[in-house]
Amino acid sequence: MPIPTARLAAVAAALALAVAAVPSARALLVVNGLLLLVAAVDWALVPRPASVPVTRELPPILTLGTEGTIVWRVTNPTGRRLHVRGGDELAPSLRARSRRFRLTLPARGRVMARTSIRPSRRGRFEPTEIVIRISGPLGLMSRQKKRRVPGVLRVYPPFRSRDEAELRINRARVLEVGLRSAQGRGGGTEFDQLRDYTPDDEFRRIDWAATARVGKPIVRTYRAERNQTVILLLDNGRVMAGRVGGVPRLEHAMDAVLMMTAVATRLGDRVGLVAFDRDVRAVVSPGHGRDQLGRVTEAMYALEPELAESDYRAAFTQTLTRFRRRALLVLFTELAEQAVSETLLPALPLIARDHVVIIASVTDPQVLAWSRATPEAAANAYRKAAAAAALEERRRTVARLRGLGATVVDAPPGELAPRLADAYLKLKATGRL
Repeated sequence: MPIPTARLAAVAAALALAVAAVPSARALLVVNGLLLLVAAVDWALVPRPASVPVTRELPPILTLGTEGTIVWRVTNPTGRRLHVRGGDELAPSLRARSRRFRLTLPARGRVMARTSIRPSRRGRFEPTEIVIRISGPLGLMSRQKKRRVPGVLRVYPPFRSRDEAELRINRARVLEVGLRSAQGRGGGTEFDQLRDYTPDDEFRRIDWAATARVGKPIVRTYRAERNQTVILLLDNGRVMAGRVGGVPRLEHAMDAVLMMTAVATRLGDRVGLVAFDRDVRAVVSPGHGRDQLGRVTEAMYALEPELAESDYRAAFTQTLTRFRRRALLVLFTELAEQAVSETLLPALPLIARDHVVIIASVTDPQVLAWSRATPEAAANAYRKAAAAAALEERRRTVARLRGLGATVVDAPPGELAPRLADAYLKLKATGRL
């Protein structure tokens, strides 16, 4: 398709001013005819955009909040210099520094352009089209065409609690080799080894048969059980779409999922994932390999909260069908009183009877601040009352869940993942798994 350029408009304006000095209709027709002829020749000399190879290089994976680079490469198949412009189909949430490029290609040459991106939203991005415009030798006319250059970019959720996870892994390993902390003294129920008695050991750990055999006090040491199963149940329903700290609750839950996966797999346990709302959206079979964290991340990075009620009963039933072995089930959801009463509480006995259950939820610090504020106007007083009522409903909901045998971890943003990992390590050390 012929595209006139700004240079053609400028030349036409200059010629119009020149012809205006000689008021002659014939002169105007001749000048316009010559200009159109030159423009047509210029357009005819433009190579077809489809004949110019264009590629796009995307980083295969980025973590939300980090920066990546997109590279465009354009090859000139002709024997003369080309002026090429391009515009890429990049989503606004990729926050590209520029979606366009402008290149001058030497004869038979290849030139690249690049731009930086810093995604503001996780998920799967599939840019498909690049618009290519090539100018003629005189720069009066251009050819333009959309080119299909498919690509895939995956933006993973950030693992903000990575450092906290490493701290808990190291602490658990120290406890395993016998350097007991005050909280971890005597923890674990799986036999590890026999060793000489020290003044810090408990008398109940003495192995009297071994002591009689060697003639000196010998104690039995234990470690937390390995190869246990941990299933992470990630609620992807409407209650997880609410924002806390500027991001949906689902984002905080994903950080806790990543921390639980990292800690449990590094300590020898098998971790799996079930993400659900009205239907089960993703399933990752339990494993403890080095790639399990990547498998869990891959399964949930593209999830977006479904604005509908989650079907806990169906999700629990499918989980029990897939994973029959006794396990630790960790449910990530929101403790909204109505949703819990109508959907979660009736379904919870399905899993609480034969499995250890932890329910993890993130609290909103803003609601707590409103409940403690001193109101200065009538509207603030109503807000304070509503916040206090919401917190009281939440406390009642937590008590009801605990009454059914579940451990509840209800923590503000930034603390949910560490507290959840601590609850898991406590259950593991006391042999409840």
